[in-house]
Amino acid sequence: MIVVTGATGNVGRSLVQALARADEKVTATSRRVSDADLPDGVRARPADLTDAGSLRSVLDGADALFLQNGGADAHRLDPGQILVAARDGGVRRVVLLSSQGVVTRPESASHGGVGRVIEDAVRRSGLDWVILRPGGFDSNAYAWAESVLAQRTVTAPFGDVGLPTVDPDDIAEVAAATLREDGHAGRVYELTGPALNTPRQSAGALAEALGEPLRFTEQTRDEARAQLLRFMPEPVAETTLAILGEPTPAEQRISPDIERVLGRAPRTFADWAHRHVAAFR
Repeated sequence: MIVVTGATGNVGRSLVQALARADEKVTATSRRVSDADLPDGVRARPADLTDAGSLRSVLDGADALFLQNGGADAHRLDPGQILVAARDGGVRRVVLLSSQGVVTRPESASHGGVGRVIEDAVRRSGLDWVILRPGGFDSNAYAWAESVLAQRTVTAPFGDVGLPTVDPDDIAEVAAATLREDGHAGRVYELTGPALNTPRQSAGALAEALGEPLRFTEQTRDEARAQLLRFMPEPVAETTLAILGEPTPAEQRISPDIERVLGRAPRTFADWAHRHVAAFR
């Protein structure tokens, strides 16, 4: 049995579907997961990553664990206790969804520091481990849905700065492969899209998927900062703006790891836009 944490998120939801299609026995867990969220045959078990004790019954009898890094609650996780519960439940393999920021922003508590603590716990767990380090997600474009629906406008800072954003479905497919296949233990995979993609180019790809023009409005850094501070702490907002506006060479590097694992090139942002265009109509 494979346990998927964060099962209702961008990656977890797609991973559960991929494993179900492969006829794996899957338990999906998150704080508010229910059978209605899941494919037929997948077991829903609500639990909270910040409460390792709540995971013990979920992990009992499992062979493998997909461990989401906790997102905004990462600082509240006790990864050591989660991994003890996993090992006690019978888990032999853990695949961690980490972040590129662990290596590109090690000085950032939000992007590097907490992530490194979780990665180190996984490495010390005694389990076969795989670490996935994606960069920015294509699905971050959902933040544009409201302005596209209301005004046919995309508003973003740093309109001509490119990053190799990655499709969450590609992350999920790599996770499924590493959970199911031998030969990946002890590997760290950096997951990116196939090319640098700027906000202006993304807006163009979304317009093409919609079949109608969109206006691109470039925010100043201060305007973008004020918007981010509505839903994230200041240190996280500052690091996010630094990545978007002044990415390091490592953050702009296009990784071959998705193709290495899956035997195909990663999907483009345009692919993502066409599959999810209904959210912007």
